[in-house]
Amino acid sequence: MNPVKLIAVFAENQLGQMARITRLLADAGVNIRWVTIATNDELGVIKFLVDKCDVAYQRLKEKGLTVSRVEVLAIEVEDKPGGLYAVADCLARNKINVENSSGFVSNNRAVLLIEVQDITGARQILVKQPLRLLSQEEILTL
Repeated sequence: MNPVKLIAVFAENQLGQMARITRLLADAGVNIRWVTIATNDELGVIKFLVDKCDVAYQRLKEKGLTVSRVEVLAIEVEDKPGGLYAVADCLARNKINVENSSGFVSNNRAVLLIEVQDITGARQILVKQPLRLLSQEEILTL
């Protein structure tokens, strides 16, 4: 199963930046399914899960933005106390560090997105657990 791809946009932390970027995606016919923003005083990174990753990447690149594709694992976890712990503990016991993570619930399904340095190793460990890894297509239809 292939990793899920996000679009990461690196931009100055300034008024209207989010509106400008999301307008470019809307004009390109790209549907945003999930977003996260991390900033400091001057710079930030906005990560998007979109329905048309290649279109989004090209459009943002054409407009001079610093953009990259980020591979993550999408894991369906139990939507109850300890659901996140099960994944975090499994990875920690196997010496895999979670670099970034976020999650959401859609249609009563809890999904955890994780970024790790060794995505192949993490996938091999997680598929042996009572967890379900989701593909790009599956996560976009939630």
